[in-house]
Amino acid sequence: MFDFGFWEIMIVMVVALLVVGPERLPGLASKVGGWVGKAKRFARSVKSDIRREFHAEEMRQMLDKQQGEIQELKGMLNDAQSDLRSELDDSTHLVKAIEDQIEEVDNPDAVSAPEKDTAEHHASRSDDTKPSNGK
Repeated sequence: MFDFGFWEIMIVMVVALLVVGPERLPGLASKVGGWVGKAKRFARSVKSDIRREFHAEEMRQMLDKQQGEIQELKGMLNDAQSDLRSELDDSTHLVKAIEDQIEEVDNPDAVSAPEKDTAEHHASRSDDTKPSNGK
């Protein structure tokens, strides 16, 4: 805390001996020692408090940084999930189309409902356009 050398302390002791006297010097030294101890303890507690506050602030900053990273990872996971769902839907449609083609090859006599409706529509139109022999 204070930077006192040996000679500075000796000069202070000699001045204290001359001012206070030899009878009261041990009591004064004891009081000064107590004050110095209290000052050191106070300085140590202030340093400790400051370190704790800096550490708490660092922890808060680290926590905020990690929260940001977590949010970024969540976004990446959501994007990956939507991409996978899209690919799964595309694959499902592709499999369905392949199954329909296989079914048509295995059973060529079966006509699907839309094709049947189209065939019936063409047949009814061709009946309407035929000339009637009665007139």
